[in-house]
Amino acid sequence: MGCFSVFWGKKNSRSQIVQHDQGKLLHFRFYTYCYSSEASQNLTVAHSILFADIPITGAVTIYSSKELRKATRNFCPGNKLGQGSFGHVYLGKLKNGEKVAIKVLSSESRQGTKEFLNELSVISNITHHNLVKLHGCCVDGGQKMLVYNYVENNSLAQTLFGNSRSGIVFDWRTRVKICIGVANGLTYLHEEVRPPIVHRDIKASNILLDRNLSPKIADFGLAKFFPGNMTHISTRVAGTLGYLAPEYAIRGQLTKKADVYSFGVLLLEIVSGRCHTDPRLPLDEQFLLEKVWTLYESGDLDSIIDRTLKRDFDTEGARRLLKIGLMCTQDSPKIRPSMSMVAKMLKGDCAVGDKIMRPGLITDVMDLKVRTVEPVQFSLSPSMSPALSNSLLSTVAVAGSTVVEESL
Repeated sequence: MGCFSVFWGKKNSRSQIVQHDQGKLLHFRFYTYCYSSEASQNLTVAHSILFADIPITGAVTIYSSKELRKATRNFCPGNKLGQGSFGHVYLGKLKNGEKVAIKVLSSESRQGTKEFLNELSVISNITHHNLVKLHGCCVDGGQKMLVYNYVENNSLAQTLFGNSRSGIVFDWRTRVKICIGVANGLTYLHEEVRPPIVHRDIKASNILLDRNLSPKIADFGLAKFFPGNMTHISTRVAGTLGYLAPEYAIRGQLTKKADVYSFGVLLLEIVSGRCHTDPRLPLDEQFLLEKVWTLYESGDLDSIIDRTLKRDFDTEGARRLLKIGLMCTQDSPKIRPSMSMVAKMLKGDCAVGDKIMRPGLITDVMDLKVRTVEPVQFSLSPSMSPALSNSLLSTVAVAGSTVVEESL
């Protein structure tokens, strides 16, 4: 076991790493101290900002910042694969020639530190072919980095309905394979891992595609362990608006069915080839889930199927996937299927029921304001619960990048 006591902080703080070799279990302890001096009395006061003790199992390599700087050519902009709320991701090449994706957490974000600790704790202990694989991490001075296996074809968001120049063609069989792969990965997290894990941020940009277009669920910074004896967890709201289950967005009540809801939205996106929200469209066309429900009621689901598929798909199979998406997004979490049941329906191992009720729509509980050129803006309705009225809604122009997070 290796025990790492890591100290980092601002200027005038000390930074060191101490390792003790005692077995196979790694414990990371993170302390942050800021020192302030009172010149008149020549006193130094230490303030502890963060502490965490994280058990890590498996083969987790500890890298130095020097190694990762060299691997990324000093974090060259040309090696940048993408960026998110908590930092940037770079392509790196280790000294053995292996390509990796290096996630660099922002040193200025306290929340980035929380995400780092949480992601390290969650992903280091699990292995599945539909989850990204953690190679190791770096905690060196103020640097916090996670090193993952490199996934060649970027995210589903960029390749399916982004402005990608990859030239990837998503035929019907590939789309079904992606849906089943993500469902298998979530089934593993919900039903095979102990304690179960709720991802909390399932969306197209967090589904990576390897060279064979097999999906890998990524970004476990918001993931939560879910005790088996709990009906739900009351927690802060965090995730992406449009993928958030209503009971979670409104009341902060988290269950595994929140991931099921998010997967349902993702499923509709994959079949239709469009984002869950598109402010460029007329108001009644902007929200994919609402549109699919309207078409389901009118018996016209075929019109939402991605036209780029042309005739190269199973029409009945596409309708079935759209119905599964609606079942996953039912308003009541109790009537949403489990992820294992979803996987069976996707594989054709069990029938898809015809009794589908109206899905839970975020616009039901929000006062939606849309302007012609500007991105979608959300304001809180008077009838909204205190849990959501205390939340901060941050909207940016790109559809799907709206993050809902509890104000601190």
